[in-house]
Amino acid sequence: MSTEKKIHVGLLFGGNSSEHDVSKRSAHNIFDAMDKERYEVSLFMVTKDGYLLSDASSRRIFDGESEDKVVADAMKSVDKGNPLSPILNLSEQKDIDVYFPIIHGNLGEDGTIQGLLRLLQKPYVGSGILASAVSFDKDTTKQLLTHNGIRNTKYVVVTPENRGDYSYDVCRELLGELMFLKPANQGSSVGIHKATNAQEFETGLDDAFRYDFKVLVEQSIEQPEEVEVSILGNRSPKASKVGRIIVPKSDAFYDYNNKFVDASGVQFELPASISSELSDEVQQMALDAFRVLGCCGLARIDFLVDHNKVPYLSEINTLPGFTNISLYPQLWEVSGISYERLIDQLIDLAFEEFNRRSKIHYDFTPLDAE
Repeated sequence: MSTEKKIHVGLLFGGNSSEHDVSKRSAHNIFDAMDKERYEVSLFMVTKDGYLLSDASSRRIFDGESEDKVVADAMKSVDKGNPLSPILNLSEQKDIDVYFPIIHGNLGEDGTIQGLLRLLQKPYVGSGILASAVSFDKDTTKQLLTHNGIRNTKYVVVTPENRGDYSYDVCRELLGELMFLKPANQGSSVGIHKATNAQEFETGLDDAFRYDFKVLVEQSIEQPEEVEVSILGNRSPKASKVGRIIVPKSDAFYDYNNKFVDASGVQFELPASISSELSDEVQQMALDAFRVLGCCGLARIDFLVDHNKVPYLSEINTLPGFTNISLYPQLWEVSGISYERLIDQLIDLAFEEFNRRSKIHYDFTPLDAE
């Protein structure tokens, strides 16, 4: 056994988003893949109410105890009068070297947890505050992509304030008869609806507004193929081979259910049997988007390819899933990087970016006392 000091990793998972259970599965896989000869791992699960549990409580959940019971036990000793009580358990581990947040969705991918970790002055896996926040907001992402010439689908943004201006008929004139409705700040296809008539449109908007106050109404792609690329790196990122998702014709799109609940009808073609020209174009678009959005560490970037083999960038995920069927690690497996080595590289990249940012100087000019 090596006598070299282990790297102490704080694995953050859970969260108060619709992807809470997905995050738990991702964390299990990451923990299992980590070389315990190299890493010491402390676990911090974020409850559905936004409280970080201690390592001991988090391990109880990891070991199969009822989450509701563990959380209820833990909350008995929480002083909610302390404004820092939601994050107080981070202080129980004094020597964490690097954090690995795998909190999907709200508060995990939107820059919130990244801001906390920056305040702690610790390295962490993944993109920084700005890139996380920008990439999480589909509207802002598309604005930056369009400005930089990266092809994406046409869309309009509907809010509670302007909803009266965007009826189904108005959107049909702008976008076509078939359109998709998406909350701007959600992941894993939560709150997404297909609309082909006014009733589906209004019902879809009602549901989408449960998840955000800003909803994208997007143009559909004719006979689309769904392909994805994994990105790894900081200043010099690299793209994996392209993968393809084949969704049953009975399903409208690759939704939450066939991602995580019942994927039996979904086929993954890894790598995708597409032309080298299309593969090269998709990889380059993904790398361009990663740089334009200022991402670091990792991202999974999704595309829709139309019947003319023209790719449109659909979505970027800065903390993609690591479940048993998640494509981010699978795409790297077929590209020559094992799951265990992928974890190593992500942690190395976290240290690399932290060291790079530490070289930035902040000069303070004192004001003379009057």
